[in-house]
Amino acid sequence: MLSADERNIIENSIRDIKDFPKKGIVFKDITTLLNNKEAYATLMNHLASRYRSYNLDYIAGIDARGFIFGAALAQMLGLGFVPIRKKGKLPYTTFSEKYALEYGVDEIEVHIDAFGEKKGARVLVIDDLIATGGTANAAAKLVKQTGAECVECCFIIALTFLDGVKKLQEQTEVYSVIEVK
Repeated sequence: MLSADERNIIENSIRDIKDFPKKGIVFKDITTLLNNKEAYATLMNHLASRYRSYNLDYIAGIDARGFIFGAALAQMLGLGFVPIRKKGKLPYTTFSEKYALEYGVDEIEVHIDAFGEKKGARVLVIDDLIATGGTANAAAKLVKQTGAECVECCFIIALTFLDGVKKLQEQTEVYSVIEVK
């Protein structure tokens, strides 16, 4: 559990950018968290403490900001890291999952052998932010397609007013460090 001081350190390191990428949107910029060594260390130590007892086999990060948190967390916990990439970015045979966007459809992929030979590998999926939940739902489905178990999806920020967390909770547990209501 984050202390009030730790929560403030993390929250105060995230910059709001108004009208990006379009008018009416308030973009949550995590680059200011990443370049703040105290905030990044506070966040990563919190995540390592939370997930140390989960008996995980892998951390899977969603392209691209999930790689930043996922790879660091995997190293801290002594686990393998698996990238979940946008279509066409992985060199080997993949499973793919399409998901709806505001204007169209996108697709993400994972290698068919991403989680090794062990069926039922325990996997944590991580990304920087959940909004409508399309990408995260697709990522959780991909983990299951490989025969692994998506134990939980973790986000640094959850925009709870967009209901992505509620949709994702229909298929897996969800944890968010910061919630924006």
